[in-house]
Amino acid sequence: MAHLLIHRGLAKKKFKENTLSAFKYCFKKKFGIETDLHVTKDNKLICFHDFNLKRKFKTNKLIKNTNFKEINKIGKKFKYYIPELKELIHISRNRNYLMLEIKSLFSKQNLLDLIKQTKKLKFFSITSFKEKNIKNIYGLKKNLKLGLCFSSVTPVEKIIKKSKLSYVKILVMEKKFLTEKKLDKIKKPKYYYTAKNKIIRKKYYNKNLIFENL
Repeated sequence: MAHLLIHRGLAKKKFKENTLSAFKYCFKKKFGIETDLHVTKDNKLICFHDFNLKRKFKTNKLIKNTNFKEINKIGKKFKYYIPELKELIHISRNRNYLMLEIKSLFSKQNLLDLIKQTKKLKFFSITSFKEKNIKNIYGLKKNLKLGLCFSSVTPVEKIIKKSKLSYVKILVMEKKFLTEKKLDKIKKPKYYYTAKNKIIRKKYYNKNLIFENL
């Protein structure tokens, strides 16, 4: 059965991305979610997409250089709360699939913290555009469902080559590759982002889609 995951928890336009209210709505509707992970200056794993606060909070501060409390103090002005990963895991109640995308390059300790926080989860995967993250976490724990992400400009031949790596268990790629026949030969699970059109959902009902605004 194909997975339908909600990109950043954005099942409806009224929700703010990567927030607990958005996640709760997805879980209520029995959708899995795809979310993004960063590490703050004080080593908190948080659900946030960007590397800095400029787009969301008009403040040019890097996540990695800012403490968790300070980030949410800034966010409060915009009625925005950025959750820690452990808060997401708590409300998921281990019922819905979580795809956790590591955005920045994680240290060994960051990866160990991630492994520790997800150890009781049953339905999840850890992905990244940074292959080093996937390779390093595989070195720490080999039985995790790890995935490598690819942008729309990645050559098909490169995707095929990377799919053969032992630590790559799933592939996450831009939706343009839905029609790429050469990739059909890859037996590992494939996910496609970010679908925003209901026609795509209907046409590719048998594919694993990462969706927005159903």
